[in-house]
Amino acid sequence: MDNRNSKAWLYLLPAILFLGVFMVYPLVDVFIYSFEEGYNSASQTFFGYGIYNYSYVLHDPYFLQAVKNTLILVAITVPLSTGIALLISVGLSSIKKLRELFQTVYFLPYVTNTLAVGLVFMILFKKTAYSDGLVNLLLNLFGGSSVDFIDGPYWAKMFVLCFYTIWVVMPFKILILTSALASVKQDYYNAAKVDGTSRLRIFTRITLPMISPSLFYLVITGFIGAFKAYSDAVALFGVNLNAAGMNTIVGYVYDMLYGDSGGFPSYASAAAIILFAIVLTITCINLLISKKHVHY
Repeated sequence: MDNRNSKAWLYLLPAILFLGVFMVYPLVDVFIYSFEEGYNSASQTFFGYGIYNYSYVLHDPYFLQAVKNTLILVAITVPLSTGIALLISVGLSSIKKLRELFQTVYFLPYVTNTLAVGLVFMILFKKTAYSDGLVNLLLNLFGGSSVDFIDGPYWAKMFVLCFYTIWVVMPFKILILTSALASVKQDYYNAAKVDGTSRLRIFTRITLPMISPSLFYLVITGFIGAFKAYSDAVALFGVNLNAAGMNTIVGYVYDMLYGDSGGFPSYASAAAIILFAIVLTITCINLLISKKHVHY
């Protein structure tokens, strides 16, 4: 038995070393950095330990704006993208002919470069000296007025960011949910049809409970991915997200490290720990909720 345990630990050793070096150590290092006050990147010195970095970050208007943007992005994109993906997956599952073709078409945005998709969205929404953009042309066609979605009002820019984020994450969710729907045994549906059960009741009482583990997985990963959003905003509004008022928490961390206001790893570390605490809290809440609503 001891020999088997030794072999098991030996097999696990590379993975343990990899996780320790690239995940555990950086997390501990960032946690220590976040308490080092007056850290100087050039001399690698600091005044002492305290919570000033957290106080500074929590009172920084740029960070508060980034938190607001991130929370709005999470609250809108995660439920909408999951719900729309579920509807599309149910529709694809009911199609017999050309199902594989439609699945491939829906999956194409996922393998397309994020910045390339962002450029397409800029062409669709951005007003230039030569054109108001395709979306504004459609709005004008139906009697609406042009809106500057990229450089205009805050909610117009937030709409584009949410739309873009949903578009990018949708293919992966459709793939997962389509696979989950295909794994549901047909016997359940046949028994329900024999009893004369309505389609809505079949969906709520059979389909949703059977695919609830996949839905829960997508919700958790959706929350984590939305909280880590940064490249989406850069693709649409450029690197100066603070000037556009569309920065995210990850963008704030990056700016503190490498941006125009960079060179403050202690502030960046404090912001990163705050983000970690937010994501951990929401994940724990979702885990508690899943105990009642997820059926394995």
